[in-house]
Amino acid sequence: MRKSLLLFVIAASPMFAQRDAVSYVNPLIGTEKSALGYGGTMPFVTPPFGMTNWTPQTRQNKISVTSYNYDDATVSGFIGTHQPAIWMGDYGYVTVVPQVGPLRIAANERAMPMRHENEKAQPDRYSVILSAGDHGNLRAELTATTRCAMFRFTFPSDITARVLVEASRPGVAGGAFLSPRAGEISGYNADRMDSHLGPMKLPNFKGYFVVQFETAPLKTETYGMEQTGDQASRGAYAEFAPGSSLLMRVGTSFLSVDQARENIRREIPGWDFETAAQRLRAAWNEKLSAIQVEGATDAEKSRLYTALYHALLYPRTFSEYGRYYSAFDDQIHTGESYTAFSIWDTFRAENSLLTLLVPERIDGMITALLQDFREGGWMPKWPNPSYTNIMIATHADSLVAEAFRKGFHGFDRELAWNAVYKDAMTPPDGDTARRWLDREEHTPYEARAGLTYYKQLGFIPTDTTDESASNTLEDSYDDWCVAQVARLTGREEDYQFFLHRSLNNRSLYNPAIGLMNGRKSDGTWAPLGSSEDTLENRSRAGWTEGDAWAYTWSALHDQAGLLALMGGAAAYDSKLDQHFSGGHNVHRNEPSHHYGYLYDFGGQPWKTQAMVRSIAAKEYAAGPGGLDGDDDCGQMSAWLLFTALGFYPVNPASGDYMIGSPLYARITLRLANGKQLQVEAENNSATNVYIQSATLNAKPLTVPLITWEQIQAGASLHFVMGPRPSTWASAWRAAPIVAKVSQ
Repeated sequence: MRKSLLLFVIAASPMFAQRDAVSYVNPLIGTEKSALGYGGTMPFVTPPFGMTNWTPQTRQNKISVTSYNYDDATVSGFIGTHQPAIWMGDYGYVTVVPQVGPLRIAANERAMPMRHENEKAQPDRYSVILSAGDHGNLRAELTATTRCAMFRFTFPSDITARVLVEASRPGVAGGAFLSPRAGEISGYNADRMDSHLGPMKLPNFKGYFVVQFETAPLKTETYGMEQTGDQASRGAYAEFAPGSSLLMRVGTSFLSVDQARENIRREIPGWDFETAAQRLRAAWNEKLSAIQVEGATDAEKSRLYTALYHALLYPRTFSEYGRYYSAFDDQIHTGESYTAFSIWDTFRAENSLLTLLVPERIDGMITALLQDFREGGWMPKWPNPSYTNIMIATHADSLVAEAFRKGFHGFDRELAWNAVYKDAMTPPDGDTARRWLDREEHTPYEARAGLTYYKQLGFIPTDTTDESASNTLEDSYDDWCVAQVARLTGREEDYQFFLHRSLNNRSLYNPAIGLMNGRKSDGTWAPLGSSEDTLENRSRAGWTEGDAWAYTWSALHDQAGLLALMGGAAAYDSKLDQHFSGGHNVHRNEPSHHYGYLYDFGGQPWKTQAMVRSIAAKEYAAGPGGLDGDDDCGQMSAWLLFTALGFYPVNPASGDYMIGSPLYARITLRLANGKQLQVEAENNSATNVYIQSATLNAKPLTVPLITWEQIQAGASLHFVMGPRPSTWASAWRAAPIVAKVSQ
């Protein structure tokens, strides 16, 4: 064999083939309870932003319980789920269960043992070998499209094969029906686990499904349908010959059974499992390959690309080929829609990441929020798929302002102004008659709880409203966002009004302790509370899932103002030192995500560089237990991705990104406009975390930030790294906000 031919053969062999981005993704990261986290993600098989996510089901999911947990040793089915996060509920789901032997309907009875060494989880497919006891093994494989899934089941050869389709659990309305079409089961599930957390009654809501088999069943039957009430589990099953290798397609819809069938026709028209899986893999590779990294180990690439996979799951598509069901007026409309906006989490960095990676979707996402406003009266804060009143403030204002700031134009800008103006000026129904407790049930839409007092006093009192201090601080940021929308739509008077009101955060600064502090109605300081308090007590003291330390730096738009309140840069940096050394930085919860980057404002950027490196190393790993907390619809992952790039959007609606310390020797971001951002970190290592010098397009960079415009123009950002702090960018200061009251 000629030498050149031999080299070609070696290079073409699987051992030497270049790995694609999908091969580094490990969807099991974050599924195991560990010292780092509690297992809040699931190994979803779905395209980016898929409407229905498919996962093996190791336990019955509900609010605070996900369908899959790595610690479990059995699989009770495969669920088409819409549960976006562990703290949220599911809705309109359907479960399919392969089984042999006696018909077993209850989840604990139908569960089959599995071992993780016989499990393979990827974004484009999932496979597992399940034990069928004395009959040997049952192999299950699945792949998916935006609204559909395809399964391949290989059954033991000595016993009748069965596929059970669970339409609804006990206590849930729903049912399955045997279609007059050969080899088809259809039905619906009307469950919304979060329905008690919001004001909407949705009598028309249903999650529809159609199940089609390539091979005609020997027998089909329904079960539970004859029982009255909702106390029975309902569904259907189909039986097949022993040893069957069975292909099955499942379509889902929120419009109708006919639309679920149409979704199958559009998305999986044939019966070729491998082709369907290859298409899904190509869809993921197209998005994942937008980031290329050099100088990273395989484990680091797994951590990085899994974070990117997580960041591209939400918000989820909620429209079906030009139509969508609205969970805000219970009607079907024409247009494009999205849901699962975990906005209190994702406004911080996840949304900013999407503007870079999938700008083609931003107009549709903003339009979806504006449609919710038009149909339900408000933009939502956590739609799942309707109002849930979970978390605080109206950070959809930030998403709208960021879209304006970054030049997106494919949405109704006048409607956007009306939506953010209502958020800022209209208190929720019964505002002064309620404390607006965390996850209070059956309330009107919360919007900005306590806005009545905020407008009168400049803060929300702790003795009238729960989570009042956090609300005051986050409302101030949202006011700044509304001001930006006013400015960019030519409303100068409104701009000045909201810019001035955005400084209300300063009213909570208590100089005696150097921290933000809730106030009572008479203006006196409220008890500060502590991180050791229960969530209820912290809420009464004014805080949302945190304390004064977690919220003192939370006014994303006014760090220069806070620096002045604290007495200057030295005092500001010293207080940050106390925050970190005192164990107050809780990275698994979002209010502190920008804190590591704040030394940039205080003239000590080398501390930012060391801190963000430390957080990245401590809070993220490549195994099933490698995520602190849950991913919160991409926000935890977005923090890591931005940190890997070397910058972070402290104020996401500003278009500025603060410089940190890039994690790798070189990382390249391919932009949708055909250009790219290349970040090089010369001499980068685990110890060389400090920036010695920096250039942008070969010109000295002397400020610790890069802008949206610089990124979009395509750029080369070059750092020289070293083992010791340097004075690079230490002279930079952010300009304080100066606002006047409109006359």
